[in-house]
Amino acid sequence: MTLISLAALLHTAIVAATLLHILARPDINATTRIAWALALFVLPALGALAYFLFGRIRFDGPQGAAHREAELATRPMVLDSGEPHDLVTQGPASGFASAINGFGVTHGNRAELLDSPDGQRARLIADIDAARRFVHVFYYIWLDDGTGRAVAEALIRAARRGVRVRAGVDAIGSGALLKSTVWQAMRAAGIETMAALPIGNPLSTVLVRRPDLRNHRKITIIDGAICHCGSQNCADPAFSPKPRYAPWVDVMARLEGPVARQMDLLFAQSWFEQGPIDLTPWDYRTDPVETGVTAQVVGTGPTTDKGVAAQLLARIVGEARREIMMTTPYFVPGDVVSEAIIGAAMAGVDITLIVPHRNDSWFVGAASRAYYPRLLDAGVRIQEFEGGLLHAKILTVDGELTFFGSTNLDFRSFDLNFENDIMVRDKEFTAAMRARQQEYGRSARPVTRGQTEALPLHIRIWRNALASLGPLI
Repeated sequence: MTLISLAALLHTAIVAATLLHILARPDINATTRIAWALALFVLPALGALAYFLFGRIRFDGPQGAAHREAELATRPMVLDSGEPHDLVTQGPASGFASAINGFGVTHGNRAELLDSPDGQRARLIADIDAARRFVHVFYYIWLDDGTGRAVAEALIRAARRGVRVRAGVDAIGSGALLKSTVWQAMRAAGIETMAALPIGNPLSTVLVRRPDLRNHRKITIIDGAICHCGSQNCADPAFSPKPRYAPWVDVMARLEGPVARQMDLLFAQSWFEQGPIDLTPWDYRTDPVETGVTAQVVGTGPTTDKGVAAQLLARIVGEARREIMMTTPYFVPGDVVSEAIIGAAMAGVDITLIVPHRNDSWFVGAASRAYYPRLLDAGVRIQEFEGGLLHAKILTVDGELTFFGSTNLDFRSFDLNFENDIMVRDKEFTAAMRARQQEYGRSARPVTRGQTEALPLHIRIWRNALASLGPLI
């Protein structure tokens, strides 16, 4: 047997073994199987390598074990942080949200939609300056710019007056900050720091976890009683890594009450990825405020069951009886969420989807438009925002429920990123969020069925092809 024949036989064996592994897995759906099988046939060698690297949501090794151990250790605190017996009065989506990671509905919270971005930054820094016991922050992207330095300086002031400060970032999203003098100054001031999901040695990393897993959360907790939650990273709207898409338009809210402790427990789960678990600082209670709203934290990521984020969003959509407004920068929702949206629209729910006209991800920008024809046929209004990169992630339902935070409506947020969101049931807060979404709509252009029908065939094929790759990411 020649060397070429031997190589061909080995290649065939690898492709066949990979295909059998895809077909034997119980944790993926038929759409994902077909997508991976197609990738194997189109690019046999590269397809097999891609499947090894990205085919499964692997989060093993010391960090994966530590994260799961922290989730188990915080579980008793999580179950004691809400009022699960009230879930039935909050609707099926709340019950499912609680089932994901145990956070029940909390009562006695104050929720305030913040002006963005200057008002949000001023309010955040004022809260940090007023901290007396501790400040916990975690940001996916923290830049060495005006906002990034202002927040760092506030944290340094807090640390110097005796407040315990813990600051975490994603090792890739905030890679530049980790090498900056700002980060060094924070550490020199006594701030405890951590970087989540570092790549380290690439070869050893890919053996224990999928290399593109990221911690996409944006968490700020002050004294266990106040939290800031939303879509904004610790960065200026100009967003220097991608200035051509500026301004980045985000939404942030300030919440006060027991829901802040829930978010703090979510912070703790990431904090102990790289060290021994000591939950003593998290053993506290947060008193409710008077005449507050109900709210619950939802935390998803590679350690939660695959598909639960998409299922939760589908359940929220399914609760709608009159109106849904959705705002997201990245819209590649897959079958579960898209079919829920289409079904709700066909049932008479008034649905508006607002996305950026210009997207910083060429893949998502094209793939998202593959969903337009069916959505439009079902009666969904689609608007493309033209005032910058719309980065806000908001879902409002019937003027009563708001779901917002770091989760995008795409496969990456659903299964690969650690995300943090809050579900609030309150007419006043939802009205404010809905008004903000309407502001976005006034800076957007409508998408019509005529526009999608007039597209050249090759563009439609290209977009549909990219959307078909969605399950692979």
